[in-house]
Amino acid sequence: MENAINHVNADHGTDEWRPIRYTNDSFSQPALARLYRAAKIGVVTPRRDGMNLVAKEYVAAQDPEDPGVLILSKFAGAAEDFNEDEALLLDPNHPKEIADAISKAANMPLEERVKRWRSMMDKIE
Repeated sequence: MENAINHVNADHGTDEWRPIRYTNDSFSQPALARLYRAAKIGVVTPRRDGMNLVAKEYVAAQDPEDPGVLILSKFAGAAEDFNEDEALLLDPNHPKEIADAISKAANMPLEERVKRWRSMMDKIE
């Protein structure tokens, strides 16, 4: 995994910016919430049910004025809670779907991000 991440960062990053920030450390809850809030795109793509809390924590940590976009596996249990008008739902077994969703999320207008986030946050609250 680290080799693949290094390859993507080398091909698409700059000296000042990397598209993927990877770390294999544990974090306190407050530190994890800060990371979620800083992430403009949350990619939660288990191949079978799992990571539901991660998806919901990501949504809950977002800045209401400038929220990020949740990309979510249709196999995650959270996909039963969040529809395609909220999260970008996809099949994690298809890399092109993941790439397309990341591109869509990275280019999504603020108004649409806020609308999607607000709908998911209403469900969480």
